[in-house]
Amino acid sequence: TLSTQTDYRDGEAQTDPYSPEYVVPSGSVPELLTLATLTWGRGLPAGLAEVEMIERAREKRAWEATLPAMDNALQIVKRRKMMNDMERKEWAFREQEIEKLQEVRLEVLKKLLWRREKNQKELHAKRLDDHWQNYQKAKEEKVKKIQHDCALMLRKLIAKRKNVMGKLERRDIIKEYTDFASQTYAPLSRIGYFPDNHSERYMVKNFYLNTFAGLCELEASLPDSVTQVKIKAPKPKYTTTETGFIKRSARLEVDLAQVHQ
Repeated sequence: TLSTQTDYRDGEAQTDPYSPEYVVPSGSVPELLTLATLTWGRGLPAGLAEVEMIERAREKRAWEATLPAMDNALQIVKRRKMMNDMERKEWAFREQEIEKLQEVRLEVLKKLLWRREKNQKELHAKRLDDHWQNYQKAKEEKVKKIQHDCALMLRKLIAKRKNVMGKLERRDIIKEYTDFASQTYAPLSRIGYFPDNHSERYMVKNFYLNTFAGLCELEASLPDSVTQVKIKAPKPKYTTTETGFIKRSARLEVDLAQVHQ
């Protein structure tokens, strides 16, 4: 025999149970045939409700076996009374089932209403939070505008305070050009001057730097001392004097070399 192994569990490959063909002998009514309406996934495997239904069916079959025969009028009256009692009993049971079903539906409806109310509360809370955020942003912008206007008015008041008498002051050109923080060197943007405008006029534009022909002409005008570098070898150091004595610096270098070795 050969053994096989799959990637799936037995429960995943399980199909509906197989129901083989059957033959019912004449004159017999098996109890199992009363459950023919139950199929796999629709009542099977049996739960509490299915077990109660089977028990009620058994009780009804036992009750039907106790019904009197229709031989005379007394038996017919007794049989009718028993059937009326059973009918009332079934109607009472049916009413109980309807009440249970209504209670289940009521519970489901309560859960749905509670869920909807919860979602509505979350939605309202989110909307209130959004409104509060918008109001906070508007408040911050308004406060910033008020602070900006306040600073502007303070600067105006300080400027007016400097010239309380309303006298006209003559422009001191020398003072403006000696002070690098004056309007001449660093004009303020609030006055209407923006240094970034027309910044291209400060760029250096030269024919000799921006064009190839200018670079060639500039290179041709340079002297040979710039393009051709001349390197002179250093003169050797003389360790002896004219009289033949060794210099002190030379002796010191020899001593240092011996110590280093």
